[in-house]
Amino acid sequence: MSLLDTLGVRRVINADARLTRLGGSLMPPEVRAAMEDAARAYVDMFELQEAVGRRLAELTRNEAAFVCTGAAAGLFLAALACMAGASPERIARLPLLDGCRDEIVIHRAHRVPYDQAVRLAGARLVEIGNHGPPTPEELAAAIGSRTAAVLYVAGAHLAGGALPLPEVVAVARAHGLPVIVDAAAQLPPPENLWRFTRDLGADLAIFSGGKDLAGPQASGLIVGQAGLVAACAAHAAPHQRLGRPMKVGKEELAGLLAAVERYLRLDHAARIARFEQIVADWVAALDDGAGVRARRVFPNEAGQPTPRLLLTLDPARCSVSGDELRRRLWEDSPRIAVASAGEHGISLTPDTLEPGEELLVVAAIQRVLRR
Repeated sequence: MSLLDTLGVRRVINADARLTRLGGSLMPPEVRAAMEDAARAYVDMFELQEAVGRRLAELTRNEAAFVCTGAAAGLFLAALACMAGASPERIARLPLLDGCRDEIVIHRAHRVPYDQAVRLAGARLVEIGNHGPPTPEELAAAIGSRTAAVLYVAGAHLAGGALPLPEVVAVARAHGLPVIVDAAAQLPPPENLWRFTRDLGADLAIFSGGKDLAGPQASGLIVGQAGLVAACAAHAAPHQRLGRPMKVGKEELAGLLAAVERYLRLDHAARIARFEQIVADWVAALDDGAGVRARRVFPNEAGQPTPRLLLTLDPARCSVSGDELRRRLWEDSPRIAVASAGEHGISLTPDTLEPGEELLVVAAIQRVLRR
């Protein structure tokens, strides 16, 4: 029996999304092998972090890179880097920010649960866009003597109510301020690993290691301007600093490097084509033109350029609601996770599924709808 079987923990077919509560992603063999290799040796962790960072910077076409314990930890470290820099004197006074700039400007449309990581660092968020679409002038007016940075949360699903990133960068540059991009789920395309920083001018971009990269769930990637990346490292383990609780192990360092190397070798056009075919097959199998409507939606829930299926149930013709269908799939065997799409709908993603699982998902939905 496997460990999960011994513990009585059920496996899940994930047709929802790459979510922390579902374990992130499934790590491919080369990632697991790299972690196993790193686990077999003692190393100088400063040396390993620096070596991995150099290689990741090369792979992602950035000045520098740093591995952290997830995108939220990356936001925490980036905020500290922008507020306190790498000054040993300022770092020693943390969490007190006396003498430091401690405000970070953010669009109201970009307020997401993960900005608590920035507030955990002691930052005070200053919102723009509270009274309609923001303008460059409003952004400039929000910048003051205590402003340390501008935080921009990337994703097509958050573009409404926010300035385009190049306009944000231009205003921040004029005031001598760095721009941090929260790009946790903004892969694919792989080009985003350098687009936000090298091409669009942001100073730091932060990615989750446990989403589309399929790296360790407890890993994240900070890329960008060398001085700020070095400042992130100055606040993090293995230093005995404020970021010490967010410790990265040698296994996560090796695993994330292997994941990025693999990701940049993948045929992403073929991946997207496979996802499109799965969604098309789901539409053909589930849409009855009456009580059950199935259609392709794009982009996905995180604003990534991948398709999803939206399944809508007519309450006058169907014996189950969307909420009930979702509950029954979760309680079924095999257990299947799908996303809620209101009281009368669910949505499914193809990109988290192992080959053949898409057939199990559609069969389970048909089985519940026939009851």
